[in-house]
Amino acid sequence: MDSNSLGVIIALLPLLAVGLLFLLLSSKAKPHPIYDSSRNPIAGNQGQVINSRYHPVVISRDQHDVTRKQISDNALKVLYRLKDAGYESYLVGGCVRDLELGLHPKDFDVATEAHPEEVHDLFRNSRLIGRRFKLVHVRFGREIIEVATFRASHDAAHNDDDKHGRQADGGMILRDNVYGTVEEDALRRDFTINALYYTINDFSIHDYAGGWQDLEQRTLRMIGDPEARYREDPVRMLRAIRFAAKLEFTIAPDTEEPIQRLAPLLSDIPAARLFEEVLKLFLSGQGETTFAMLRHFKLFEALFPATQRLLDKEQGAVAEQLIIQALRSTDIRIKRGKSVTPAFVYAAMLWYPLLEILERLKKQGVPPIPALHQAALEIHQLQSRASSIPRRFSGTMRDIWELQYRLPRRNGNRAEQLVENPRFRAAYDFLLMREASGEDLDGLGQWWTDYQQARSEQREEMVAELGHGGARQRSKSKRRVRRKPQHD
Repeated sequence: MDSNSLGVIIALLPLLAVGLLFLLLSSKAKPHPIYDSSRNPIAGNQGQVINSRYHPVVISRDQHDVTRKQISDNALKVLYRLKDAGYESYLVGGCVRDLELGLHPKDFDVATEAHPEEVHDLFRNSRLIGRRFKLVHVRFGREIIEVATFRASHDAAHNDDDKHGRQADGGMILRDNVYGTVEEDALRRDFTINALYYTINDFSIHDYAGGWQDLEQRTLRMIGDPEARYREDPVRMLRAIRFAAKLEFTIAPDTEEPIQRLAPLLSDIPAARLFEEVLKLFLSGQGETTFAMLRHFKLFEALFPATQRLLDKEQGAVAEQLIIQALRSTDIRIKRGKSVTPAFVYAAMLWYPLLEILERLKKQGVPPIPALHQAALEIHQLQSRASSIPRRFSGTMRDIWELQYRLPRRNGNRAEQLVENPRFRAAYDFLLMREASGEDLDGLGQWWTDYQQARSEQREEMVAELGHGGARQRSKSKRRVRRKPQHD
């Protein structure tokens, strides 16, 4: 070999070394994950373990709209402390979904491989909560960051004795503390769009169930077999309606199909839990749409059975209009950033069932005011079997009802006293909605509207013009004088 050939070989050695290194790295590098619906378990049985070869769809930072500026500082503190302690953790659920849709999340949830006790040890400002679902709440002033451990299905190998997870014979989850991997945790979530995981490692989003595609197509799809998942937790049917109404998404046909059939399962849910769902359904700004969807899917009866029975009767159209008026007003107030109260919604939902009971009591000879109080008590007891009403709201609801019978009595200084009542505004709004729904109240709503806008002397004239029409008629018969008993 001459010197020229040797020189060429020596010159090419670095290039050969670089080529070999490139081939070696390429053979070991993981291919960029591409969504494959045939490997996605959303159409399979709930709780199945993902094949170890399955990789999530990774949406890199330049492909999504979630930024750290949009994320709660306190949620980031939790994520970074878990990372520094060596625990895998993600921002997960509705907050990731809403941020990508350009909405403002109400709260931020974190999922991690750390067990609840380990999370609790990391944060002095935290507390363990729950038995059915064990969680950690990390409190930062008024903000709470909820931290949950990755969960697995109940048939996982480490749940042989049902100690950590248990289901009833009908499929309902009774305990759900079987811990697993992030892949298993994704399958335990309800809808694909809620199974998006944001990581601070490279600020990407990991999609384990096809949620990114459903998000782009504005489709609400259950993970796993919908009927089995609804039987696990019937409240998921209410969540499906709430998300579809809130996000203006279309419910996937297979997710929608079982709902009407399984609606009676909601009767097994504790009334206190259903009350919390009622708040989310009707006080999120889409109450009117939600009401229509609940009735369509036959879910409304489980929440308000007395109201549903009345809606099925002839006078149901007027009752329905009152409910729609109340929900429409509530939606507008929420969109304007004004305060709302569940008492107002409950007052509208139960007004006509109250009138039915009231009419029955009057026929039995019970005086009007005692009849009203007794009817309110009966309807409260009936409703509490479905979705219980806490006392702080039931009292306001009864005040709104009682004022409906006081508002027509405006003579003397009663009108001025009523205006000063702290419940007057709610009762006045309720009065206007009764008229708008078709009740004939002889222009009472307009009178109160004019009265509030009038000056002091004009108010006196308005009351004087009423004459004795707004006063309670007293009996002209003389009071019977009781005679003293005579003693021998």
